[in-house]
Amino acid sequence: MIKQIALSAATALAISGGAALAAGGESHIHDVQFSFEGPFGAYDQMQLQRGLQVYTEVCAACHGLKYVPIRTLADEGGPQLPEDQVRAYAAQMEIFDPELDDYRPRVETDHFPENNDAGAPDLSLMAKARAGFHGPYGTGLSQLFNGMGGAEYIASLLTGYTGKEKEEAGSIFYENTAFPGGWISMAPPLYGEDVEYADGHSNSIHHESEDVAAFLMWAAEPKMMARKQTGLISVIFLTVLTVLLYATNKRLWKPIKKAAKEA
Repeated sequence: MIKQIALSAATALAISGGAALAAGGESHIHDVQFSFEGPFGAYDQMQLQRGLQVYTEVCAACHGLKYVPIRTLADEGGPQLPEDQVRAYAAQMEIFDPELDDYRPRVETDHFPENNDAGAPDLSLMAKARAGFHGPYGTGLSQLFNGMGGAEYIASLLTGYTGKEKEEAGSIFYENTAFPGGWISMAPPLYGEDVEYADGHSNSIHHESEDVAAFLMWAAEPKMMARKQTGLISVIFLTVLTVLLYATNKRLWKPIKKAAKEA
């Protein structure tokens, strides 16, 4: 009887969930096995460098990264570019200096530029905003067990274009299976082979989208690895402390309980 009730409930949830997806045009997010997922995961340095290249050559034309200091490109756990490369990269971008009342090349202590010309959102916190337990399907369980979150959303969005277009109120919209509602005003930014990787890695649209998604995850969570390490140490410390407290409690109360029984 209990088994039948559980099966009926599961079937009802599946039917209602499918109906909700069909009615609301919910996005379809596919899971990607990123290296930084899980309690022991870590960023892939080479993937972050490739993602930086995709962002610089493709995404930066419309999107900024105004909350990310350029100097962090050399930080451990990130792209870890040599300091001379970071300085050279920064110098390629200009910034207005009020003291000079003129533009000057950026230095590593400056932030990435913001880009408001195209009206496109800044990508500094995009991966963080799309992560968490509000999830692609609204339950959070998918992310808890499958790891789907902000980076998966970005990768799915970049590869989710179907090729269909429509015009509404003078604007062109593009069908995208990952975007909520199914239609997005951003034209497909990646087609595959958009950049030529220096390390010879495959530059298919799937690899490019995953690389830039990983880079944007790092941009939003640059200290993720340090927090994971701190959390793991804290769990180990609390576990050992709990065992010691339990053993101490047993040792202190043992003679008292023994005396109480003999009395």
